[in-house]
Amino acid sequence: MGDIHGAYYALQQCLMRAGFSYEKDKLIVLGDIVDRHDEVYECVEELLKIRHLITVRGNHDDWFDEYCHTGRHPANWEYGGLATVRSYLGQGGHKRPVLPGGYALTYILNPEKIPQNHRDLFSRMEPYYIDDQGRCFVHAGFNRFAPFTGQHPSIYYWDRELWLSALEWQMSSRSNPDQKPFETSTKFKEVYLGHTSTTQWKITIPMKAANIYNLDTGAGHTGRLSIMDVDTKEFWQ
Repeated sequence: MGDIHGAYYALQQCLMRAGFSYEKDKLIVLGDIVDRHDEVYECVEELLKIRHLITVRGNHDDWFDEYCHTGRHPANWEYGGLATVRSYLGQGGHKRPVLPGGYALTYILNPEKIPQNHRDLFSRMEPYYIDDQGRCFVHAGFNRFAPFTGQHPSIYYWDRELWLSALEWQMSSRSNPDQKPFETSTKFKEVYLGHTSTTQWKITIPMKAANIYNLDTGAGHTGRLSIMDVDTKEFWQ
């Protein structure tokens, strides 16, 4: 599943339309559960119901996790974080407050008000996940010219060059049949990522370039949330 960004109803729709089994199926979330929309609390509650859940850390999740541990948000909540604040202030059915003055008032959320099982979920997120078929799941990307493991964690959360270079390769290969294969230092059967929304190309369905699939279809903005069966490549939104 691509970047959720607090879109609870979209999350519910994806799971329902995919016929997802909360007991039998495995869900790999590609990061950025928080920010943009104000149903983050509900999204985490729903994800915690899934027995086989794997959460890959996104840059927004990393910011939120640091806030949970320190009470300090590294980006000062400036990238959609106000919605996360409103969500946790309104948890449990309380009315979500209006916060005049924008981000200056987000200090009114205390980390202790965030349920422990929610904080635990963000704390145990992994920088990436590799399955037994050699498929790599990462939020943003990685340096394809260096060994995959051991790169600085921020690269896995922030890198856009992997996707952009694969997209450039894909476009060039259409006009050049002798194009060299797209290569990475560490070989993967497939790579699944988010972070760079497909809406930048006016597309709201998953995109593929080389062996890389981009599942961030803009749920945090004006696009959609996508979930894909990585065995069949069927997807639902």
